[in-house]
Amino acid sequence: MEEPKIALAHEFLTQYGGAERTIEAIAEIFTEAPIYTAKYDRRKMPDSINNRKIIYPKGLGNKASEKLFFLLRMPTIFEEFDFRDYDIVISSGTTWNKGILTKPDQMHITYLHTPPRFLYKYSQEGTKWQKPPFKPFYSYIVNFLRLWDYVAAQRPDYIVTNSETTRKRIKKFYGRDAKIIYPPVEVNFKSEDGLKKAEAPYFLAIGRLSKYKNFDLLIKTFNKIKYPLVIAGTGIEEKRLKSIAGSNIIFKKVSDEEKNKLLDGCLGLINPVVDEDFGIVPVEAMAHGKPVLAHKSGGHLETIIEGETGLFFEKDNIDSLSEKLLDFEQMIKNNKFDHEKIKSHAQKYSKERFKKEFENFVREKWEEHKKSNA
Repeated sequence: MEEPKIALAHEFLTQYGGAERTIEAIAEIFTEAPIYTAKYDRRKMPDSINNRKIIYPKGLGNKASEKLFFLLRMPTIFEEFDFRDYDIVISSGTTWNKGILTKPDQMHITYLHTPPRFLYKYSQEGTKWQKPPFKPFYSYIVNFLRLWDYVAAQRPDYIVTNSETTRKRIKKFYGRDAKIIYPPVEVNFKSEDGLKKAEAPYFLAIGRLSKYKNFDLLIKTFNKIKYPLVIAGTGIEEKRLKSIAGSNIIFKKVSDEEKNKLLDGCLGLINPVVDEDFGIVPVEAMAHGKPVLAHKSGGHLETIIEGETGLFFEKDNIDSLSEKLLDFEQMIKNNKFDHEKIKSHAQKYSKERFKKEFENFVREKWEEHKKSNA
């Protein structure tokens, strides 16, 4: 049987986060497929991506005035990519990748990490678009883009997503059903005994320093209770967050290797995000045998077993988090968490599991698609 010709597409290859690790895993399945993207920065990408054929438009700027033009230009970028020579297009992203145009005999599967926050305002992420240079045009731009986004969401033949939380958003905003395949997480680590015994005990938080990650709440809580906290990550909120952090809070910019060392040495992970899409970092922490304290919402409800692999705090305020943090610290001190059991739980989210599930889904749907177009 002749293998279908496949192309991959990912919104932006400009940072290496969970979404990029997902397209990286998909690329490992379909080894000959080129990757189309709106923006590409090879300095931020691993060799596994850089060694592929990357197709992207040149000359898109980064100045504030150019960003406004870029935002208005985005709906057409993926529409203008020519996929006519492919049988299957597999895209990944939140917004623009949905707009890919395909013929009836082609199949488009999109891995939708979440509907765009800045359009639907279900988190704080949208607020940055209400600041200069976008503010005077905000309502006009968003109304136009929301209409385009809905139309674009009808184009893929199949939608895959990362959690029940995101599946419900997709149904609400687009009226589309989605298949849940949990994203790939690196869960196979060898902990070094020396790293488990850190010089001083600390709690850990990891993530992009942006508004919706809710680091404000975390910092204010740790300022109050004075526990040592390490925050690993960078982002547009970094300068402001550092300015409000007490001396018990340390910020670090880390590589994957350094991140794993921090996970090995920490008491536990704190993830304060409200309505997290899935939450790769909590699963990574559990793969190291570390318990997680997280907000009782979103993807956390699917990955954390309360009392076994972590705890939840319910209200998005300092009192709720600090109260649960004290309980969390006591449970850790009294060895109430079984580290081997936590590690075992994390294995169900492995990269190998993702690749097998995703490849099976693509091949199953391609057979169905061919029959319906015969």
